[in-house]
Amino acid sequence: MNTILKYFSNLSPTQVQQFEKMLRLYPEWNDKINVISRKDIDNLETQHILHSLAIARFIQFTPGTRILDIGTGGGFPGIPLAVLFPDVQFHLIDRIAKKLRVASDIANSIGLTNVTFQHGDIGECHERFDFVVSRAVMPQADLLRIVRKNIALQPQRNAIPNGLITLKGGDLSGEISTIRQNTELIDISPIFEEPFFETKKIVYTQP
Repeated sequence: MNTILKYFSNLSPTQVQQFEKMLRLYPEWNDKINVISRKDIDNLETQHILHSLAIARFIQFTPGTRILDIGTGGGFPGIPLAVLFPDVQFHLIDRIAKKLRVASDIANSIGLTNVTFQHGDIGECHERFDFVVSRAVMPQADLLRIVRKNIALQPQRNAIPNGLITLKGGDLSGEISTIRQNTELIDISPIFEEPFFETKKIVYTQP
């Protein structure tokens, strides 16, 4: 919890409790269902929770914002962001039922009321959202192609236009070559100093 508090020192007592409980529940669930690789579970706080929260350093979602987390797996980045933004609505979707079950149970256990879940493919989701978020599900251009229908162009509730925000790593020059004009890359290493973030980026694309 010290690493989260290092960067988010203004958390409410409720938020602190929610993150602390999250840090206990994920390892317990991971012993039953492998939602996080065995080698990474010891790095849960930095490599999964804090990594998810990097989006909050790029944009402070305004109350009433609606966000779709595609390919959420065990609930990343959606669940940590839902703790940080209790007045924002999150809809988490994944094809793998057992992983979604873990995410749903953890959300319920920590008392989140701003999260809904959908088991299935993105083609089965017909709602529109202000932003779509994801962690390295597929190349940015491919992801934009399948979620463009889910991004509402209006109203614009936040400081930046509605769009797609993903968390990725490595050299992305080839991946974004076809959407470069509409895409912004933000290095996470100046935001979080831990070595894990040296090659990590936030990728923001307008539809």
